[in-house]
Amino acid sequence: MKRFSRLEQIRRMDPYEQATEIYRLSVAYEFPWDFTRALELALYRTYAVPGIGRLLARTAELTDRTQKRYDDTSLLLDAIVEHGFDSDRGRAAIRRINQMHGSYDISDDDMRYVLCTFVVMPKRWIDAYGWRRLSRHETAASVVHYRTLGRHMGIKDIPETYEEFETCLDSYEAARFAWDEDARRVSDATLDLMASWYPGPLAPLLRTTTLALLDDSLLRAFRYSPPSATTRAWVRRAVRLRGRAVRLLPPRRAPHFARQNREIKSYPYGYRIAELGTRPVPGLGGCPVRHAAPDAEAG
Repeated sequence: MKRFSRLEQIRRMDPYEQATEIYRLSVAYEFPWDFTRALELALYRTYAVPGIGRLLARTAELTDRTQKRYDDTSLLLDAIVEHGFDSDRGRAAIRRINQMHGSYDISDDDMRYVLCTFVVMPKRWIDAYGWRRLSRHETAASVVHYRTLGRHMGIKDIPETYEEFETCLDSYEAARFAWDEDARRVSDATLDLMASWYPGPLAPLLRTTTLALLDDSLLRAFRYSPPSATTRAWVRRAVRLRGRAVRLLPPRRAPHFARQNREIKSYPYGYRIAELGTRPVPGLGGCPVRHAAPDAEAG
C-alpha cells in the first residue's frame, strides 16, 4: 500500500452515506495521534466557557478524578467510532452519554458548542500539524458523523455544514469565553494530568509546551501568562516537523483506536461500556432537563 492509497479509497466513498466509515479510517488509520491531541484540546477549550467550567468543577470529576474522567470520555466516544451508531457497543455508549448529561442542567447552546469543538478543532489541528491536510471528503464525513451523534443526544439546531460549525464555534467563544476561578481549577488539573503521562522532570516542559499550543483567547480566559514568541514558534515548528516525518513513513496497516492509547490508564483489566462515566449525586447539577432522542435508548 502506498502513502496516499487510503486517501484515494476515502475519495471513492460517499461522505454522506458512509460518513462513520470514512471518519473511522481518518481517526484510526490516517491520523490517530493527531485526532487524540486535537480532541483533548477540543474538550479542554470548553472549560473557558464559565457555565461549563463551573459545572465540571462542582462535579469534581475533572479535579479529583481527572484520569478516570479523561479515560471514560475517550472510551465512550471511541466506542461509537470503532463500532458504529447501530452496534450494541455504540448504542450502549450513547445511552451512557445521555444518562450522564441528563442528570445536569446543561443548555442546548453549551451542548451544541461542545459538539462544534469535535468537528472544528481536529480539522484545524490536522491542517496545521498533520502529515497532510484533511480532505473535503473527510471534513464532510466528520460533519455528518457528529450531526448524527448530536441527534442521538437530542441537541437542537445542529449546524449543517463545516462552515456553519466553525462560525458557531467562533461566535460562541467570542461571546462566552471569560475568566472563572472554578474553570481555572479544572484547567490546572487537566494540564497536571497531561504532564503526569511523562517522567516527572519533564512536567514543567510539558506544561509550557501545551500552553504554547493554545490560542490567545484561551490563555486570556484562564489568565495564563503566554509563553514567549520564541517558545511558541519552536513548539509549533516541532509539531509540524513531526507531521512531515510521519509523511515519510509507510501507511498504517492496522487500526489504532483511542482505547489503545498509552494515556488510558484506568482500566488495565478491561472495562464495560455500561459502567463507564459518572454516576452523579442527585441535586448536584440541577434538575435533569435533557432528553435523548427516542432511538438513542434502543439496543
